[in-house]
Amino acid sequence: MESFSDYLSFGFHSSARVVHSSFIFTTKAMAILGKLASGNANHREVAILLRESFESLGATYIKLGQFIASAPSLFPEEYVEEMQKCLDSVRPVPVGDIKRVIERELGDKIQNLFYSFDEVPIASASIAQVHAAISKEGLDVVIKVQRPDVHVTLKTDMQILGLLTKILEWIAPNFKKSGLTGMFSEFQSSILHEIDFLQEARNIEEFESYLLDAGEARARVPRVYHSLSAKKVLTMERFYGVPITDEVGLRKYTNNPRKVLNDALEIWFSSLATKGFFHADVHAGNVMILKDGQIGFIDFGIVGRISPNVWKGLLLFTQGIGMGEPSMVAQGLISMDSTDKGVDAKELAKQLEDIFQEMESLYVAVAAGDPNSFDESKVNHMMYELKDIAEKNGLKIPREFALLMKQLLYFDRYVKSIAPEINLFRDTQKFVTK
Repeated sequence: MESFSDYLSFGFHSSARVVHSSFIFTTKAMAILGKLASGNANHREVAILLRESFESLGATYIKLGQFIASAPSLFPEEYVEEMQKCLDSVRPVPVGDIKRVIERELGDKIQNLFYSFDEVPIASASIAQVHAAISKEGLDVVIKVQRPDVHVTLKTDMQILGLLTKILEWIAPNFKKSGLTGMFSEFQSSILHEIDFLQEARNIEEFESYLLDAGEARARVPRVYHSLSAKKVLTMERFYGVPITDEVGLRKYTNNPRKVLNDALEIWFSSLATKGFFHADVHAGNVMILKDGQIGFIDFGIVGRISPNVWKGLLLFTQGIGMGEPSMVAQGLISMDSTDKGVDAKELAKQLEDIFQEMESLYVAVAAGDPNSFDESKVNHMMYELKDIAEKNGLKIPREFALLMKQLLYFDRYVKSIAPEINLFRDTQKFVTK
Protein backbone atom coordinates (compact mmCIF):
# COMPACT_ATOMS: atom_id res chain seq x y z
CA MET A 1 0.00 0.00 0.00
CA GLU A 2 1.27 3.50 -0.85
CA SER A 3 1.98 5.71 2.14
CA PHE A 4 1.13 9.39 2.53
CA SER A 5 4.75 10.25 1.69
CA ASP A 6 4.42 8.22 -1.53
CA TYR A 7 1.35 10.23 -2.54
CA LEU A 8 3.15 13.46 -1.61
CA SER A 9 6.16 12.41 -3.68
CA PHE A 10 3.88 11.50 -6.57
CA GLY A 11 2.18 14.89 -6.44
CA PHE A 12 5.47 16.82 -6.45
CA HIS A 13 7.18 14.67 -9.07
CA SER A 14 4.05 14.55 -11.20
CA SER A 15 3.73 18.34 -11.20
CA ALA A 16 7.39 18.74 -12.14
CA ARG A 17 6.96 16.18 -14.91
CA VAL A 18 3.93 17.99 -16.32
CA VAL A 19 5.92 21.27 -16.38
CA HIS A 20 8.87 19.60 -18.13
CA SER A 21 6.61 17.83 -20.63
CA SER A 22 4.73 21.05 -21.32
CA PHE A 23 8.00 22.81 -22.14
CA ILE A 24 9.01 20.09 -24.60
CA PHE A 25 5.57 19.99 -26.18
CA THR A 26 5.41 23.77 -26.60
CA THR A 27 8.80 23.82 -28.35
CA LYS A 28 8.51 20.74 -30.57
CA ALA A 29 5.24 18.94 -30.22
CA MET A 30 3.20 22.07 -30.93
CA ALA A 31 5.05 22.30 -34.23
CA ILE A 32 3.94 18.72 -34.88
CA LEU A 33 0.31 19.57 -34.15
CA GLY A 34 0.57 22.59 -36.42
CA LYS A 35 1.83 20.49 -39.31
CA LEU A 36 -0.89 17.89 -38.78
CA ALA A 37 -3.60 20.54 -38.52
CA SER A 38 -2.53 22.05 -41.85
CA GLY A 39 -4.04 19.03 -43.60
CA ASN A 40 -1.01 18.66 -45.87
CA ALA A 41 1.69 17.52 -43.46
CA ASN A 42 5.06 16.16 -44.54
CA HIS A 43 4.96 13.05 -42.38
CA ARG A 44 8.72 12.49 -42.69
CA GLU A 45 9.32 15.89 -41.03
CA VAL A 46 6.63 15.20 -38.43
CA ALA A 47 8.23 11.84 -37.61
CA ILE A 48 11.65 13.47 -37.06
CA LEU A 49 10.15 16.08 -34.73
CA LEU A 50 8.25 13.39 -32.88
CA ARG A 51 11.35 11.22 -32.38
CA GLU A 52 13.38 14.20 -31.13
CA SER A 53 10.58 15.03 -28.69
CA PHE A 54 10.47 11.43 -27.45
CA GLU A 55 14.22 11.37 -26.77
CA SER A 56 13.99 14.68 -24.89
CA LEU A 57 11.10 13.41 -22.77
CA GLY A 58 12.82 10.18 -21.74
CA ALA A 59 11.66 6.78 -20.46
CA THR A 60 7.98 6.50 -21.45
CA TYR A 61 8.39 8.20 -24.77
CA ILE A 62 11.54 6.27 -25.73
CA LYS A 63 9.56 3.08 -25.07
CA LEU A 64 6.67 4.50 -27.11
CA GLY A 65 9.09 5.14 -29.98
CA GLN A 66 10.34 1.56 -29.73
CA PHE A 67 6.75 0.30 -29.61
CA ILE A 68 6.01 2.16 -32.86
CA ALA A 69 9.24 0.84 -34.42
CA SER A 70 8.30 -2.74 -33.49
CA ALA A 71 4.86 -2.59 -35.09
CA PRO A 72 5.14 -1.77 -38.81
CA SER A 73 1.76 -3.41 -39.37
CA LEU A 74 0.11 -0.77 -37.17
CA PHE A 75 1.83 2.57 -37.86
CA PRO A 76 2.65 4.64 -40.98
CA GLU A 77 6.01 3.74 -42.45
CA GLU A 78 7.59 7.19 -42.00
CA TYR A 79 7.08 6.95 -38.23
CA VAL A 80 8.20 3.33 -37.98
CA GLU A 81 11.43 4.07 -39.88
CA GLU A 82 12.26 7.17 -37.83
CA MET A 83 11.57 5.46 -34.52
CA GLN A 84 14.26 2.87 -35.34
CA LYS A 85 16.62 5.65 -34.22
CA CYS A 86 15.01 5.95 -30.78
CA LEU A 87 17.94 5.03 -28.54
CA ASP A 88 17.45 3.36 -25.17
CA SER A 89 20.95 4.00 -23.82
CA VAL A 90 20.86 6.78 -21.24
CA ARG A 91 23.10 8.37 -18.63
CA PRO A 92 23.64 6.07 -15.63
CA VAL A 93 21.82 6.78 -12.39
CA PRO A 94 24.19 7.69 -9.51
CA VAL A 95 25.01 4.52 -7.59
CA GLY A 96 23.75 6.05 -4.34
CA ASP A 97 20.26 6.35 -5.83
CA ILE A 98 20.41 2.78 -7.12
CA LYS A 99 21.42 1.47 -3.69
CA ARG A 100 18.53 3.34 -2.07
CA VAL A 101 16.06 1.66 -4.45
CA ILE A 102 17.50 -1.77 -3.63
CA GLU A 103 17.45 -1.16 0.12
CA ARG A 104 13.91 0.23 0.08
CA GLU A 105 12.59 -2.64 -2.04
CA LEU A 106 14.39 -5.44 -0.21
CA GLY A 107 14.20 -3.94 3.27
CA ASP A 108 17.86 -4.13 4.30
CA LYS A 109 21.27 -2.56 3.77
CA ILE A 110 23.30 -3.50 0.70
CA GLN A 111 26.08 -4.98 2.85
CA ASN A 112 23.56 -7.25 4.55
CA LEU A 113 22.06 -8.38 1.24
CA PHE A 114 25.18 -9.00 -0.85
CA TYR A 115 28.77 -10.02 -0.19
CA SER A 116 29.92 -7.47 -2.77
CA PHE A 117 28.25 -5.00 -5.13
CA ASP A 118 29.86 -3.55 -8.28
CA GLU A 119 29.13 0.18 -8.33
CA VAL A 120 29.89 0.50 -12.06
CA PRO A 121 26.77 -0.55 -14.02
CA ILE A 122 26.90 -3.24 -16.70
CA ALA A 123 24.13 -1.46 -18.61
CA SER A 124 21.91 1.60 -18.24
CA ALA A 125 18.61 2.05 -20.10
CA SER A 126 15.51 4.21 -19.82
CA ILE A 127 13.66 1.86 -17.45
CA ALA A 128 16.39 0.09 -15.50
CA GLN A 129 20.07 -0.18 -14.68
CA VAL A 130 22.01 -3.43 -14.25
CA HIS A 131 24.78 -4.07 -11.71
CA ALA A 132 26.88 -7.13 -10.98
CA ALA A 133 27.15 -8.50 -7.44
CA ILE A 134 28.10 -11.56 -5.42
CA SER A 135 25.49 -13.01 -3.09
CA LYS A 136 26.11 -13.94 0.53
CA GLU A 137 26.34 -17.55 -0.68
CA GLY A 138 29.14 -16.60 -3.08
CA LEU A 139 27.03 -16.75 -6.26
CA ASP A 140 27.62 -14.43 -9.22
CA VAL A 141 24.44 -12.46 -9.84
CA VAL A 142 23.17 -9.48 -11.80
CA ILE A 143 20.73 -7.01 -10.27
CA LYS A 144 18.27 -5.23 -12.55
CA VAL A 145 17.15 -2.07 -10.73
CA GLN A 146 14.36 0.22 -11.81
CA ARG A 147 15.40 3.85 -12.18
CA PRO A 148 14.17 5.98 -9.25
CA ASP A 149 10.74 7.56 -9.80
CA VAL A 150 10.34 5.92 -13.22
CA HIS A 151 6.97 4.46 -12.13
CA VAL A 152 5.77 7.96 -11.19
CA THR A 153 7.08 9.32 -14.48
CA LEU A 154 5.25 6.59 -16.37
CA LYS A 155 2.02 7.15 -14.43
CA THR A 156 2.10 10.87 -15.20
CA ASP A 157 3.12 10.35 -18.82
CA MET A 158 0.28 7.90 -19.39
CA GLN A 159 -2.20 10.54 -18.26
CA ILE A 160 -0.61 13.11 -20.59
CA LEU A 161 -0.51 10.67 -23.51
CA GLY A 162 -4.13 9.69 -22.95
CA LEU A 163 -5.12 13.36 -23.24
CA LEU A 164 -2.89 13.91 -26.28
CA THR A 165 -4.46 10.89 -27.97
CA LYS A 166 -7.88 12.50 -27.68
CA ILE A 167 -6.53 15.85 -28.95
CA LEU A 168 -4.82 14.21 -31.96
CA GLU A 169 -7.99 12.35 -32.91
CA TRP A 170 -9.90 15.63 -32.74
CA ILE A 171 -7.34 17.69 -34.74
CA ALA A 172 -6.35 15.02 -37.28
CA PRO A 173 -9.25 12.70 -38.25
CA ASN A 174 -6.81 10.30 -39.93
CA PHE A 175 -5.49 9.39 -36.49
CA LYS A 176 -9.01 8.51 -35.38
CA LYS A 177 -9.38 6.17 -38.34
CA SER A 178 -6.11 4.49 -37.40
CA GLY A 179 -7.49 3.35 -34.05
CA LEU A 180 -4.98 5.40 -32.05
CA THR A 181 -6.90 4.90 -28.80
CA GLY A 182 -6.65 1.13 -29.10
CA MET A 183 -2.94 1.35 -29.90
CA PHE A 184 -2.35 3.54 -26.85
CA SER A 185 -4.16 1.04 -24.63
CA GLU A 186 -1.97 -1.76 -26.02
CA PHE A 187 1.19 0.29 -25.43
CA GLN A 188 0.10 1.12 -21.89
CA SER A 189 -0.47 -2.53 -21.10
CA SER A 190 2.88 -3.50 -22.66
CA ILE A 191 4.98 -0.98 -20.75
CA LEU A 192 3.24 -1.64 -17.42
CA HIS A 193 4.16 -5.31 -17.79
CA GLU A 194 7.75 -4.37 -18.62
CA ILE A 195 8.24 -2.35 -15.42
CA ASP A 196 6.87 -5.11 -13.20
CA PHE A 197 9.98 -7.18 -12.52
CA LEU A 198 7.96 -9.79 -10.69
CA GLN A 199 6.12 -10.34 -13.99
CA GLU A 200 9.45 -10.63 -15.79
CA ALA A 201 10.47 -13.25 -13.20
CA ARG A 202 7.28 -15.17 -14.00
CA ASN A 203 8.08 -14.91 -17.72
CA ILE A 204 11.54 -16.38 -17.11
CA GLU A 205 10.11 -19.23 -15.08
CA GLU A 206 7.36 -19.87 -17.64
CA PHE A 207 10.04 -20.39 -20.30
CA GLU A 208 12.01 -22.53 -17.84
CA SER A 209 8.88 -24.63 -17.24
CA TYR A 210 8.61 -25.20 -20.99
CA LEU A 211 12.27 -26.34 -21.08
CA LEU A 212 11.70 -28.76 -18.19
CA ASP A 213 8.41 -30.14 -19.58
CA ALA A 214 10.08 -30.72 -22.96
CA GLY A 215 13.11 -32.38 -21.35
CA GLU A 216 15.18 -29.71 -23.09
CA ALA A 217 18.78 -29.79 -21.84
CA ARG A 218 20.31 -27.69 -24.64
CA ALA A 219 19.24 -24.36 -23.18
CA ARG A 220 18.53 -22.62 -19.93
CA VAL A 221 17.42 -19.32 -18.46
CA PRO A 222 18.96 -17.48 -15.51
CA ARG A 223 17.81 -18.59 -12.09
CA VAL A 224 15.73 -15.95 -10.32
CA TYR A 225 16.60 -15.28 -6.66
CA HIS A 226 13.21 -14.42 -5.22
CA SER A 227 14.48 -13.47 -1.77
CA LEU A 228 16.53 -10.73 -3.46
CA SER A 229 13.84 -9.61 -5.89
CA ALA A 230 10.80 -7.33 -5.76
CA LYS A 231 8.65 -5.33 -8.17
CA LYS A 232 11.50 -2.88 -8.87
CA VAL A 233 14.52 -5.13 -8.27
CA LEU A 234 15.26 -8.40 -10.07
CA THR A 235 18.25 -10.48 -9.00
CA MET A 236 19.27 -13.28 -11.33
CA GLU A 237 22.07 -15.72 -11.99
CA ARG A 238 24.83 -14.12 -14.03
CA PHE A 239 25.53 -15.79 -17.35
CA TYR A 240 29.01 -15.92 -18.86
CA GLY A 241 29.30 -16.43 -22.59
CA VAL A 242 28.99 -14.61 -25.91
CA PRO A 243 26.05 -13.49 -28.05
CA ILE A 244 24.98 -16.02 -30.67
CA THR A 245 25.73 -13.35 -33.29
CA ASP A 246 29.44 -13.33 -32.40
CA GLU A 247 30.75 -16.04 -34.72
CA VAL A 248 34.36 -15.58 -33.60
CA GLY A 249 33.32 -15.76 -29.93
CA LEU A 250 31.08 -18.76 -30.62
CA ARG A 251 34.07 -20.79 -31.76
CA LYS A 252 35.63 -20.43 -28.31
CA TYR A 253 32.84 -22.57 -26.88
CA THR A 254 31.84 -24.80 -29.80
CA ASN A 255 33.37 -26.23 -32.95
CA ASN A 256 29.94 -26.33 -34.57
CA PRO A 257 28.27 -22.87 -34.58
CA ARG A 258 25.65 -24.10 -37.07
CA LYS A 259 24.40 -26.70 -34.62
CA VAL A 260 24.15 -24.08 -31.88
CA LEU A 261 22.06 -21.87 -34.14
CA ASN A 262 19.90 -24.79 -35.23
CA ASP A 263 19.32 -25.74 -31.58
CA ALA A 264 18.35 -22.17 -30.68
CA LEU A 265 15.86 -22.07 -33.54
CA GLU A 266 14.32 -25.41 -32.55
CA ILE A 267 13.92 -24.32 -28.92
CA TRP A 268 12.41 -20.94 -29.77
CA PHE A 269 10.02 -22.28 -32.41
CA SER A 270 8.94 -25.21 -30.27
CA SER A 271 7.99 -22.95 -27.34
CA LEU A 272 5.93 -20.96 -29.82
CA ALA A 273 4.23 -24.02 -31.32
CA THR A 274 3.58 -25.98 -28.13
CA LYS A 275 2.90 -23.21 -25.61
CA GLY A 276 1.91 -20.22 -27.76
CA PHE A 277 4.58 -18.34 -25.77
CA PHE A 278 7.75 -16.80 -27.14
CA HIS A 279 10.69 -14.58 -26.23
CA ALA A 280 9.87 -11.43 -28.17
CA ASP A 281 13.22 -9.65 -28.04
CA VAL A 282 15.85 -12.02 -29.47
CA HIS A 283 18.15 -9.27 -30.71
CA ALA A 284 21.93 -9.57 -30.37
CA GLY A 285 22.91 -10.23 -26.78
CA ASN A 286 19.67 -11.79 -25.58
CA VAL A 287 20.52 -15.24 -26.99
CA MET A 288 23.94 -16.47 -25.88
CA ILE A 289 26.16 -19.50 -25.95
CA LEU A 290 27.43 -20.12 -22.45
CA LYS A 291 30.84 -21.37 -21.39
CA ASP A 292 29.43 -24.87 -20.83
CA GLY A 293 28.07 -24.96 -24.41
CA GLN A 294 24.42 -24.47 -23.44
CA ILE A 295 22.26 -21.77 -25.02
CA GLY A 296 21.22 -19.01 -22.67
CA PHE A 297 18.06 -16.93 -23.18
CA ILE A 298 18.01 -13.68 -21.17
CA ASP A 299 15.91 -10.52 -20.77
CA PHE A 300 12.25 -11.57 -20.68
CA GLY A 301 10.81 -8.09 -20.25
CA ILE A 302 9.02 -8.50 -23.58
CA VAL A 303 7.29 -11.78 -24.39
CA GLY A 304 4.54 -12.69 -26.82
CA ARG A 305 1.57 -15.01 -26.69
CA ILE A 306 -0.30 -16.18 -29.75
CA SER A 307 -3.43 -18.14 -30.51
CA PRO A 308 -3.42 -21.34 -32.59
CA ASN A 309 -4.91 -19.30 -35.46
CA VAL A 310 -1.95 -16.93 -35.55
CA TRP A 311 0.52 -19.83 -35.38
CA LYS A 312 -1.22 -21.63 -38.24
CA GLY A 313 -1.31 -18.42 -40.25
CA LEU A 314 2.36 -17.70 -39.57
CA LEU A 315 3.37 -21.14 -40.88
CA LEU A 316 1.40 -20.65 -44.10
CA PHE A 317 2.68 -17.10 -44.52
CA THR A 318 6.39 -17.91 -44.05
CA GLN A 319 6.21 -21.08 -46.15
CA GLY A 320 4.46 -19.10 -48.89
CA ILE A 321 7.35 -16.64 -48.99
CA GLY A 322 9.97 -19.39 -48.88
CA MET A 323 8.26 -21.46 -51.60
CA GLY A 324 7.23 -18.61 -53.87
CA GLU A 325 3.48 -19.14 -53.43
CA PRO A 326 1.48 -15.88 -53.03
CA SER A 327 -1.74 -17.90 -52.62
CA MET A 328 -0.23 -19.51 -49.51
CA VAL A 329 0.77 -16.07 -48.17
CA ALA A 330 -2.83 -14.91 -48.67
CA GLN A 331 -4.23 -17.98 -46.93
CA GLY A 332 -1.86 -17.37 -44.04
CA LEU A 333 -3.18 -13.83 -43.55
CA ILE A 334 -6.76 -15.10 -43.66
CA SER A 335 -6.01 -17.84 -41.11
CA MET A 336 -4.72 -15.28 -38.61
CA ASP A 337 -8.04 -13.44 -38.47
CA SER A 338 -11.00 -15.61 -37.47
CA THR A 339 -13.39 -12.63 -37.38
CA ASP A 340 -14.11 -12.52 -41.11
CA LYS A 341 -14.84 -15.62 -43.18
CA GLY A 342 -15.90 -13.77 -46.34
CA VAL A 343 -12.46 -12.91 -47.75
CA ASP A 344 -11.78 -13.92 -51.35
CA ALA A 345 -8.40 -15.71 -51.12
CA LYS A 346 -7.77 -15.54 -54.89
CA GLU A 347 -8.44 -11.82 -55.04
CA LEU A 348 -6.24 -11.21 -51.99
CA ALA A 349 -3.41 -13.24 -53.55
CA LYS A 350 -3.71 -11.19 -56.74
CA GLN A 351 -3.48 -7.93 -54.78
CA LEU A 352 -0.45 -9.29 -52.90
CA GLU A 353 1.54 -10.05 -56.07
CA ASP A 354 3.59 -6.82 -56.14
CA ILE A 355 4.42 -6.84 -52.45
CA PHE A 356 5.10 -10.57 -52.68
CA GLN A 357 7.62 -10.08 -55.48
CA GLU A 358 9.28 -7.35 -53.41
CA MET A 359 9.51 -9.72 -50.42
CA GLU A 360 10.83 -12.54 -52.59
CA SER A 361 13.49 -10.31 -54.16
CA LEU A 362 14.68 -9.19 -50.75
CA TYR A 363 14.74 -12.76 -49.48
CA VAL A 364 16.69 -14.03 -52.52
CA ALA A 365 19.23 -11.21 -52.15
CA VAL A 366 19.72 -11.97 -48.45
CA ALA A 367 20.00 -15.71 -49.18
CA ALA A 368 22.70 -14.95 -51.77
CA GLY A 369 24.74 -13.22 -49.07
CA ASP A 370 24.42 -9.64 -50.34
CA PRO A 371 25.42 -7.61 -47.23
CA ASN A 372 23.61 -4.50 -48.45
CA SER A 373 20.35 -6.21 -49.28
CA PHE A 374 18.85 -6.28 -45.79
CA ASP A 375 17.39 -2.90 -44.96
CA GLU A 376 14.97 -2.83 -42.04
CA SER A 377 13.24 0.21 -43.53
CA LYS A 378 12.42 -1.88 -46.64
CA VAL A 379 10.97 -4.61 -44.47
CA ASN A 380 8.88 -2.12 -42.52
CA HIS A 381 7.66 -0.57 -45.78
CA MET A 382 6.55 -4.00 -46.98
CA MET A 383 4.79 -4.70 -43.69
CA TYR A 384 2.96 -1.39 -44.04
CA GLU A 385 1.83 -2.29 -47.57
CA LEU A 386 0.79 -5.70 -46.33
CA LYS A 387 -1.31 -4.13 -43.58
CA ASP A 388 -2.93 -1.77 -46.07
CA ILE A 389 -3.90 -4.58 -48.47
CA ALA A 390 -5.17 -6.78 -45.62
CA GLU A 391 -7.34 -3.98 -44.20
CA LYS A 392 -8.82 -3.22 -47.63
CA ASN A 393 -9.90 -6.86 -47.71
CA GLY A 394 -11.49 -6.69 -44.27
CA LEU A 395 -8.63 -8.40 -42.39
CA LYS A 396 -6.89 -7.28 -39.22
CA ILE A 397 -3.26 -8.32 -38.74
CA PRO A 398 -2.59 -8.95 -35.02
CA ARG A 399 0.35 -7.09 -33.48
CA GLU A 400 1.80 -10.42 -32.38
CA PHE A 401 2.37 -11.19 -36.06
CA ALA A 402 4.59 -8.12 -36.43
CA LEU A 403 6.47 -9.11 -33.27
CA LEU A 404 6.96 -12.61 -34.65
CA MET A 405 8.18 -11.33 -38.01
CA LYS A 406 10.73 -9.14 -36.23
CA GLN A 407 12.10 -12.15 -34.37
CA LEU A 408 12.21 -14.20 -37.59
CA LEU A 409 14.19 -11.42 -39.25
CA TYR A 410 16.62 -11.29 -36.32
CA PHE A 411 17.14 -15.04 -36.62
CA ASP A 412 17.38 -14.82 -40.41
CA ARG A 413 20.34 -12.47 -40.06
CA TYR A 414 22.09 -14.99 -37.84
CA VAL A 415 21.25 -17.80 -40.28
CA LYS A 416 22.69 -15.99 -43.29
CA SER A 417 25.91 -15.35 -41.39
CA ILE A 418 26.45 -18.77 -39.81
CA ALA A 419 24.34 -21.30 -41.75
CA PRO A 420 23.36 -19.83 -45.15
CA GLU A 421 22.07 -23.21 -46.39
CA ILE A 422 19.06 -22.90 -44.05
CA ASN A 423 15.89 -21.49 -45.63
CA LEU A 424 14.30 -20.14 -42.46
CA PHE A 425 11.00 -19.12 -44.04
CA ARG A 426 10.43 -22.27 -46.09
CA ASP A 427 11.61 -24.60 -43.32
CA THR A 428 9.85 -23.01 -40.33
CA GLN A 429 7.91 -26.20 -39.57
CA LYS A 430 11.15 -28.24 -39.49
CA PHE A 431 12.35 -26.35 -36.44
CA VAL A 432 9.36 -27.45 -34.37
CA THR A 433 10.50 -30.49 -32.36
CA LYS A 434 7.93 -33.21 -31.78
